[in-house]
Amino acid sequence: MKDIDLNNLDLSNIGAWPTAVKIALIIIVSVAVFVAGYFLDVKKQQEKLERTERQEMTLKQEFETKQAKAVNLEAYKQQLKEIEESFGAMLRQLPSKTEVEGLLVDISQTGLASGIEFQLFKPQGERFIEFYAELPIQMKMTGDYHEFGNFVSGVAALPRIVTLHDISINKDQKTQQLTMEVTAKTYRYLDDAEIQQQKASKTKKPGRR
Repeated sequence: MKDIDLNNLDLSNIGAWPTAVKIALIIIVSVAVFVAGYFLDVKKQQEKLERTERQEMTLKQEFETKQAKAVNLEAYKQQLKEIEESFGAMLRQLPSKTEVEGLLVDISQTGLASGIEFQLFKPQGERFIEFYAELPIQMKMTGDYHEFGNFVSGVAALPRIVTLHDISINKDQKTQQLTMEVTAKTYRYLDDAEIQQQKASKTKKPGRR
């Protein structure tokens, strides 16, 4: 190669070139073709392969998640059934519209049976919340701690749900008499017509004057 003058090579007659030059040219062309092929095709294939591998990993994770849910499907169904049964039991503890009056009588009779004396027993207006209505009852009564305790226990033992709020007990310094003020809340479920009516009232836009 040292004795070959590259300037004297005839590009139009490559076949007459020395063997060493031909071999060198073949190597150079092969390397150039390899490099061009890498950047034009192989690199794209590698990028595509990497995207496919990432997609495969994502699909694998999704499959594992769905498989775990499928394995626990029966357990989820059983939990849902238990929740529905529990909800149904709680719903049955809410009186219907026709039973509320009787429940108010039960609360009043519970107070009288406990030995307390009502000074105020005043049902307030109903407050509608989702599928049920809340009915607060303002009460003011006189008695002693034992009688108040019996009343609270009696209310808790009622078959229907009644909750007591804002309990306040005060003592008259002159008469030494105890007075308890409390708000009892009872609840009733709404029938389908009432639920639809409440939804309609919430979505209804006020008319223009």
